[in-house]
Amino acid sequence: MAQTVVVIPGDGIGPEVMEAAVKVVKASQAPIKWQTHVLGMQAIKQEGTAVPKETLAAITKHKVALKGPTTTPTGTGHISANVQLRRQLNLYACIRPVITLPAVSTRYNNVDLVVVRENTQGLYQGLEIEPAKGISIAMKVVTKQGCQRIAEAAFAYAQQHKRRRITIGHKANILKANDGMLLQQTQRVAKKYPDITCDHRLVDALCMQLVQDPTQFDMLLLPNLYGDIVSDLCAGFVGGLGLVPGANLGKDMAVFEAVHGTAPDIAGRNCANPLAAIQSACLMLHHLSYHQQAHRIQAAVQTVLRQQHMRTVDLGGTATTTDFTQAIVENMK
Repeated sequence: MAQTVVVIPGDGIGPEVMEAAVKVVKASQAPIKWQTHVLGMQAIKQEGTAVPKETLAAITKHKVALKGPTTTPTGTGHISANVQLRRQLNLYACIRPVITLPAVSTRYNNVDLVVVRENTQGLYQGLEIEPAKGISIAMKVVTKQGCQRIAEAAFAYAQQHKRRRITIGHKANILKANDGMLLQQTQRVAKKYPDITCDHRLVDALCMQLVQDPTQFDMLLLPNLYGDIVSDLCAGFVGGLGLVPGANLGKDMAVFEAVHGTAPDIAGRNCANPLAAIQSACLMLHHLSYHQQAHRIQAAVQTVLRQQHMRTVDLGGTATTTDFTQAIVENMK
């Protein structure tokens, strides 16, 4: 029986890269039925809201979604559709694997990291007040339950994927109660996993050490804001946000997404790199236990990347989005 997956095209280059991801998944012969819904600016234009009830209901019903990038206004405008989606569906764990790809040239080699980010608490709750003119206050709210469940998610992932070390990034030296809560709860959870080493770093020192040598780390666990920053930093080690996948997980729902922006300057030009969307689709297939199909796609991606002329422009090639996607499909045959 086919698994229904909600597909969200998104904004900017989103529809192009998501079309590529869906085409590749279809070519893998994974038994998936697609149901399209809107989110972000496209949803505002069609439905008058960034996060339509119909989209939330569809994901709640089918439990899995594959999502393209959506536009978030800076400073003014609607609240981030991503933040709303994660909050309303309680997708509290963000998983971002960062792995060196063949023939993608960077100054770093053999990077194999997983960044786990708490997704629903902290500063991204957007709790801000202006008590007086010229004064603004942002509240960073975390709970013991929230810290415990993200720690459990990180260690469960580590155990399932045979990871051996988790490093917590925090500023508990300054935010003793707030970041201290994540540190304490994670250390308690760690006691249940004696085969997995758990250590911690101040997040500023962690960033320095990552830039010096990212291969010295295995998994990173961070609260919301730090995790957002550090996961993008880590993406730079392997070539950028256009290459890395993302998964947002809750108790019984999962949304997989390309983590790059909407790139409106190149939208519609058939030159966007669809790899982040395709990689996210592979994460989704593994989540659904379609491991064989995911491995077929990943093997084809590696083959295509070794052919310079078949890479997209951002990777030093000349291929269009369509060319790159079709090459992956052909390699799966």
